[in-house]
Amino acid sequence: MMKKFSPEFKAQAASLVLDSGYTLKEAAKVSGISHSAITAWVKQLKAERSGTTPKNANAITAQQQQIQALQKRVKQLELEKDILKKASALLISDDYQSTH
Repeated sequence: MMKKFSPEFKAQAASLVLDSGYTLKEAAKVSGISHSAITAWVKQLKAERSGTTPKNANAITAQQQQIQALQKRVKQLELEKDILKKASALLISDDYQSTH
């Protein structure tokens, strides 16, 4: 079973490489994670720091987490808006049919 790591842990582990001069191997060993995990997290942290929001992964920086939450909320609101538009159209057509 795959172990779940918090976004904070991922960011701290990746920042060992990006900010503290650790090699990928050293950071993986100190953090108790696989080389492939630290490699992925470093790549993701670099991308997030440059302003890229991950598409198929949970963000590890607070700013990108907030962006993901807002994107999710916008998607939900758009869905609700579409449902309300369809319901309104049905009500209007029912009213029209009952008056004619």
